[in-house]
Amino acid sequence: MPSDECTASSCICLSCQGPNPMIARYIYGILFLLTNILAWTTRDYSQRALTDLHHLKRCEDDANCLGSESVLRLSFGCFMFFFVMFMTTVGTSRKDDPRDRWHSGWWPVKSILWITFTIVPFFLPSVVIQLYGEIARFGAGIFLLVQLLSIINFVYLWNESWMSPEHERQCYIPLVVVPMTCYILTFIGLVLMYVWFTPHVTCRLNIFFITWTMILVIVMTIISLHAKVNAGLLTSGVMSLYLIFLCWSAIMSEPLSASCNTRERQTGKADWLTIIFKKKDESKDDGSLPYSYGFFHFVFALGAMYLAMLFVGWNLHQTMHKWSIDIGWASVWVKIVNQWLAAIIYGWTMIGPFVLKNRDFSS
Repeated sequence: MPSDECTASSCICLSCQGPNPMIARYIYGILFLLTNILAWTTRDYSQRALTDLHHLKRCEDDANCLGSESVLRLSFGCFMFFFVMFMTTVGTSRKDDPRDRWHSGWWPVKSILWITFTIVPFFLPSVVIQLYGEIARFGAGIFLLVQLLSIINFVYLWNESWMSPEHERQCYIPLVVVPMTCYILTFIGLVLMYVWFTPHVTCRLNIFFITWTMILVIVMTIISLHAKVNAGLLTSGVMSLYLIFLCWSAIMSEPLSASCNTRERQTGKADWLTIIFKKKDESKDDGSLPYSYGFFHFVFALGAMYLAMLFVGWNLHQTMHKWSIDIGWASVWVKIVNQWLAAIIYGWTMIGPFVLKNRDFSS
């Protein structure tokens, strides 16, 4: 029996069943996670070993410089791996395409490829890595934009699902409870941020961040309740909570020297976001793909750039404390700008159809 032959190991079982694109997503995610762990470890603990690489001599045994460069090198290797996967799978649309098997199988070959791309960057000149670091800033920004658009799209799909005729009756109570919960948490978040992050009136920047966040929440809610828009409170409630999270995350990224943050610093805060995008788990037919392979690898490639910026605080020459992630004024302003973009894009999705009446916004 085929099932008896597949009991030796999970890998053999996968080969018996054939390529599985749904399982492949998680294997790629594990490879990405391993790169994250390696980057964190080499940044904080491997400076002494890195001094033996002559390509890193420009750091002159500066532990912080060596740690930042190691992060960029690992990020570059991860980026190259997923960029190669992107180039070799983009345009795949059917399961009978040979590239489907390449995406979902060939794991021994791809494991060797991943290991190679992880090691080779450590033998490249520092000037190449610094150039990649500058490019990674731009790529990480694109990643945040893709993430933002995905969140807004998810919120609208969620709202449409609950408002649909087949779900409207059974979702009536959740349509009231969920938005109410979001706004209660939003209010609590605002109060706590004022208490924690504005201990005295000289904390003008934090006061500005929190107050402006409150204004954005109020404006978004008013627009969503306008008779012509009628977007409902579910989407605006979830987006309001998201703006609160971005504001809190930005203030928590302020340098350790900042005196306005009375909360204990988080050394391993959960700043990792889902980058395994999908629309449906089932294909429309036996020959179609469950998700876009090219886009999947493209997002992972951008995610590799984003992880580098997290570990170096968006500043290629910044000193990062051990066990710290995404700390520094550059990180603060990246998150604040991301918050403003979130409010602008969400607001435009509500008023855009009325400003440009001849455009189709249904997609």
